[in-house]
Amino acid sequence: MEKIRVIQWGLGNMGKGMVDMLLTKEGVEVVGGIERRLEKPMDLGVYLGREKMGIPVSANPQEIVERTEPDVCILAIHSFVRGVVEEISFLVSRGIQVITIAEEMAYPFVTEPKLSREIDELAKVHGVTVLGTGVNPGFILDTLIIQLSLGVRRVDSIRARRVNDLSPFGKTVMEEQGVGRTVEEFTQGVKDGTIYGHVGFLQSIPMVAKALGLSYDEIVQTREPIVSKVRRETPEVVVEAGNVAGCNHTAVALKDGKPVITLEHPQQVRPDLEGIGTGDYIEIFGDPNLSMVITPEVPGGIGTIAAAVNVIPLVLQAAPGLKTMADLPVAHAIMDDFRNHI
Repeated sequence: MEKIRVIQWGLGNMGKGMVDMLLTKEGVEVVGGIERRLEKPMDLGVYLGREKMGIPVSANPQEIVERTEPDVCILAIHSFVRGVVEEISFLVSRGIQVITIAEEMAYPFVTEPKLSREIDELAKVHGVTVLGTGVNPGFILDTLIIQLSLGVRRVDSIRARRVNDLSPFGKTVMEEQGVGRTVEEFTQGVKDGTIYGHVGFLQSIPMVAKALGLSYDEIVQTREPIVSKVRRETPEVVVEAGNVAGCNHTAVALKDGKPVITLEHPQQVRPDLEGIGTGDYIEIFGDPNLSMVITPEVPGGIGTIAAAVNVIPLVLQAAPGLKTMADLPVAHAIMDDFRNHI
């Protein structure tokens, strides 16, 4: 079998990291890149500030696809279904498998049922798979919970919390979290929808509930600003003392008024500057009770990059259509040739 040909669409912080990881792996080949902010075509190595690689990058998707004939595209440009549906349709209609880190795409059926059906139908017509994944949603607060439940005879309720550092992420995520804003701007942004917090609770909760057969009546969400006491800075944003360093976002799935699934996600940049440790915590209450702790957190940037790259073989052998991580076999790191896992 020839090497798996991959193009990277979106060369921001996450996209560049995916390219770096792919370049270290056997059995896969980065054949092209798409970056909408690029003014003229250039070499990927030059774009990344390195030596020439002989790999084209362009703002023109048609040009890259026709030139490189990829098997797979990793899409890293937006968080919402409506921000990637056009690109997914373009790729799928050309027979290209799609892996996207758009958070809503991890389980888009609740928030965008019509578009989900359209994507699923188009993928089946063209015989390819579309998958949304990432560190979260896609792993910590859903897939990992599902896997952990294998050792439980009865699940009464679930509580999970991810305390992470937002620093590795780019401008889009900072804006969604309200990082750098005043408290007043944060409050107004939550009201008008420009500040969303964690995009993914409405994906993770339904994914877990469906996989385990749990039911709920409603999901109640809260978003509170995490106000910094000190100045914090990343390559993407500066947070002055008194301004917002992140968002404490919680979602609770209620059944008859009682919590069935509770997910908490306080995200902020540089929590270490105020002595805050990161970590991932999962508790399953039932028979028996289970508790899992990962400290420090699974790094958000690295975890997102790794999830998108490591699922390539699973996507290539999956049935056509729009899939979720719960539909696939157990995903894992790959240390040998990617083709050995197809």
